[in-house]
Amino acid sequence: MKEFWNERYSADEYAYGEEPNAYFKEQLMKLKPGKILLPAEGEGRNAVFAAKLGWEVFAFDMSDQGKNKAIKLAQKNQVSINYEVCSLEEISFDKNSFDVVALIYAHFPPVVRFAYHRKLTEYMKKDGTIIIEAFTKKHTAFQMINPTAGGPRNADMLYSAEELKSDLAEYNIIDLIEQETELAEGNGHLGKAAVIRFLGRKK
Repeated sequence: MKEFWNERYSADEYAYGEEPNAYFKEQLMKLKPGKILLPAEGEGRNAVFAAKLGWEVFAFDMSDQGKNKAIKLAQKNQVSINYEVCSLEEISFDKNSFDVVALIYAHFPPVVRFAYHRKLTEYMKKDGTIIIEAFTKKHTAFQMINPTAGGPRNADMLYSAEELKSDLAEYNIIDLIEQETELAEGNGHLGKAAVIRFLGRKK
């Protein structure tokens, strides 16, 4: 997968654009800036947006190319972000140290998904906020019609509301919405898609 993402991010243009995800932007702007963690952050569009709002940003991804472009985007916007190249298995932070964890199109294989979500929850402070936008299992229909819709081709890596509720039982649910939407995030997420949006607060 490291090679896949390095190739995806090797072009000059940003695969998913330079602007933040719309749901992430909407929710983050409601919160007082603090410390935020962005796993699987890719080319840095959400990390840079958070930094511009005054957040202390920590991000990671397995792609060296992703980090290079994220740092370049941060410099363009005159902000600083902390970005590591590693997997979720390798990353380590103090428990109860983040105000927000945001998973924007961070899809994990079912065999490790619960453990990953559990590990990220441990990094979150009590009353911290989790923000998720991802593709639902219904998204496969849109992928068949539109190859630019994006998302994993393995349907097992797509999400359902039941899976998120089970994985994230330590959160009080504020939003849990499955809906169809029109994405315009670079050339990687372009066109009609089926997404799930989850907003929770750690108990």
